[in-house]
Amino acid sequence: MNDQKFAEISRREFLRRAACAAVGTVAMTASIRDLRLMNAAVAQSNITDYKALVCIFLQGGNDSNNLIIPTLASQYANYAAIRTPVLAIPQSAILPVTTLNSDGNTYGLHPSCPELQTLYGEGKLAFLFNTGTLVYPVTRAQYLAGLNKPPQLFSHADQQTQWQTSLPDQPPLTGWGGRCADLLNSVQPTAPISLMVSLAGANTFEVGNIISQYSVSTSGAISLSMPGTPSGGANTNRLPTLMNILGLPYKNLQSQAYAGVAEHAINTGALLNNAISPTAGTNYWTNLFPTKVTPPEGGGAFFSSLSPQLQMVARLIAAGSTAVANGGFGMKRQIFFCQVGGYDLHTGQTNYSAANPNNVLLGAHTNLLAELSQSMYAFQRAMEQLGLANNVTSFTASDFGRTFPSNGQGSDHGWGSHHLILGGAVKGQQTYGQFPALTVNGPNDTSTGRWIPTTAIDQYFATLASWFGVDPGNLSTVFPNLGRFTSPNLGFI
Repeated sequence: MNDQKFAEISRREFLRRAACAAVGTVAMTASIRDLRLMNAAVAQSNITDYKALVCIFLQGGNDSNNLIIPTLASQYANYAAIRTPVLAIPQSAILPVTTLNSDGNTYGLHPSCPELQTLYGEGKLAFLFNTGTLVYPVTRAQYLAGLNKPPQLFSHADQQTQWQTSLPDQPPLTGWGGRCADLLNSVQPTAPISLMVSLAGANTFEVGNIISQYSVSTSGAISLSMPGTPSGGANTNRLPTLMNILGLPYKNLQSQAYAGVAEHAINTGALLNNAISPTAGTNYWTNLFPTKVTPPEGGGAFFSSLSPQLQMVARLIAAGSTAVANGGFGMKRQIFFCQVGGYDLHTGQTNYSAANPNNVLLGAHTNLLAELSQSMYAFQRAMEQLGLANNVTSFTASDFGRTFPSNGQGSDHGWGSHHLILGGAVKGQQTYGQFPALTVNGPNDTSTGRWIPTTAIDQYFATLASWFGVDPGNLSTVFPNLGRFTSPNLGFI
């Protein structure tokens, strides 16, 4: 970027970019945006340990009907009758799992997920069935009568927002991760970086009133480069030039905000990159996380977008959980957001054709699930090597599930879906929630193979937030609709 182009960036745009990259304190945030303070929050206390939540968002709507598959003869027969020929995974290829609790059914995983099968068998992975956005509990009869339906069902943008805010019936002002961070900020007021870190850019999940998300790349902090800066990072010696461009000496509050954000970005980036440097380029990390994913069913290897995100999360957790005196951040709580796209598979979900029916085991969804399985496995093993397996919980989220019948080449937007919760504190090798009746126009269907959720995301996320340290009295602050549902804690952790 030359000097002229740099100078032509509008002040508002520069501020937006820099703030997204590096703002993480109350004072900094207060100087650049209005805050809507939380009214009901009570300061959290008595937190001395380290814990982290890691959200893995499957953007586009994952077809969880092919992630977790029923293997009981009668259930599989329903599955195969409706999903054959384009989507049905052959029963002989399904990876069986042994579940400690029984709902009368048996289950297995997509054949591209042997790593998840291993984690489930080790008791570190749990399945949550048929969860989704709900305003109130809703039956099929109520749905058909137009009662209690969340707004804008089956819309990507709206459902992503509702999943990340857990507020389907209110304007989206904050994310539930952001509200947790706002509450827990009081236990670490001198934290050197934000409680919330995103590996996937700006997101709704981590929008708070007090705490702002901190965006990093899979290589580390996003450095602020100056004209003539050597490759590899910001040149702090050129900071006076930057200040002159921004209009210093300080003329008004806006100029002060520019300068503060810019300096904060440079200093925080350097601090973060220094803290994660011990885990850069070592066999400890590079041999654990796959650069390329090769599906076990065949097909070519491909570069993973999720694995490097989770690798950086592991490095940040290593730094975050380390005391400041030892070169770390000395954090008590951290929230991470990762995202991988490609799940909106209206076509090309499998490579099935009449000439090659066995190619149902190949295709875009197979690749995505192989990436998910291998990346989550690597991340869990990294946490175990760090000695933090019981301190870190990762979980999946997605826009929605997908229709049970095929649309011809893939599947369409659905509603309720199945999800994964992983970690040493998870009560794994068990299922939670209710598996839907796999019948079009059955008791769990809207009418087109879209499952009506029997568990609200409020319950899902409140269970995670409780483990994370949100006091019971503050759960209603984070999840205002939680009282509409029974069982605010699902017991999976």
